[in-house]
Amino acid sequence: MAHLGSSVEYALHCLLYLDQPLAQPVSSGDLADLQGISPSFLAKIFPKLEKAGIVVASEGVRGGYKLARASNTITVLEVIDAVEGRKPLFDCQQIRGRCAIFNNKPPAWMTSGVCSVHAVMLRAEKTMRDELNRTTIGSLTEGIAGKAPAEFAEQLQTWFADRAVTREQTRAVALKKPRARHRSSET
Repeated sequence: MAHLGSSVEYALHCLLYLDQPLAQPVSSGDLADLQGISPSFLAKIFPKLEKAGIVVASEGVRGGYKLARASNTITVLEVIDAVEGRKPLFDCQQIRGRCAIFNNKPPAWMTSGVCSVHAVMLRAEKTMRDELNRTTIGSLTEGIAGKAPAEFAEQLQTWFADRAVTREQTRAVALKKPRARHRSSET
């Protein structure tokens, strides 16, 4: 958790969309297009979310992802740990023992106990992780619902449904096209 990258932001926003009343699973490609982000980058995030039990996948033309469980049971911390792995906020390098005055042989008083810099970082990380663990996808969705107009959910549903129909039509056309036959050379 040294630095939370765009992967976490993308994952959280996608989960907020999946927490809407949708009729069917949603593809990561459609989620990427909806938000103007890289489909290939997003496609790398979803397997991590699936492995963590946050989303479930279904296959096929109408396949995609949906939340694996109720959004009020999925914490932001779970999402971060799934996407980024559990990394410490601070990696203490024990530099207090390298003081040149002591010629790399520091006295016990200097290195005994937990480093005070490391201690404050541990407390800060615990506070941050506690807050992220208290906040759920459901609580974030509730905050958005309070701002979004009533018709937004319907617009979202229609947008995803139209995408699924387009995908089906494209696939049907592709299946009807005659395939080029390759002639093998006779010897």
